[in-house]
Amino acid sequence: MSTLDFSFYTWANISNYLISGLYFSVSLTIAATIGGIALGTIIALMRLSNIKPLEYVATWYVNVFRSVPLVMVLLWFFLLVPSGFYDLFPGETGQKYRAEICALITFIVFEAAFFSEIVRAGIQSLPRGQMNAGQALGMTYGQNMRYIILPQAIRNMLPVFLTQTIVLFQDTSLVYAIGAYDILKGFEIMGNTFGRRIETYLLAAVVYFAISFTLSMLVKSLNQKIRIVR
Repeated sequence: MSTLDFSFYTWANISNYLISGLYFSVSLTIAATIGGIALGTIIALMRLSNIKPLEYVATWYVNVFRSVPLVMVLLWFFLLVPSGFYDLFPGETGQKYRAEICALITFIVFEAAFFSEIVRAGIQSLPRGQMNAGQALGMTYGQNMRYIILPQAIRNMLPVFLTQTIVLFQDTSLVYAIGAYDILKGFEIMGNTFGRRIETYLLAAVVYFAISFTLSMLVKSLNQKIRIVR
């Protein structure tokens, strides 16, 4: 059994493989979080709506995507997209773009199901009197949500949003399954180049841990500040 060798751990070696993968992973996390919250808010409002068809569609959406593995949804989008779409991105560069676009769409659609439940719980945590007060002032349902309910609910939801974002960042490693160049893919190429796959996977774990732990501390600090304000 060969011993571990970390002698190739120099910034010159690591940076070539880390920066591109880290850039995509972080970009995907940010874009999917923004898109997921936007779509998730719409789905949450549909579930809270008195219009039954909207409620049923939103409930079905959430139940489906919360009941299947993310990697399976990734493969659905990647393999079942009409072949004509792939003609827009031919060649090796096209393969990269296809994987990245597929990853972005998948993460937004998938994470929206989870963000919608956070938004729904945040809205329902507010006293019913808040909605009644807006109605007494003559506000429509949309105005009530925009100016009274959501601004208050967002403060309660922010720590949970960030916690879900951490999970989302960790899940970005699954884009490896469709060939996107994320952190894990970069370190795999590095391991093959230097013939040290175990060491590079250990380094990838350290990178994921460092980023996730830092964000976790941020969430903890933010949660404490919100409690003080209350």
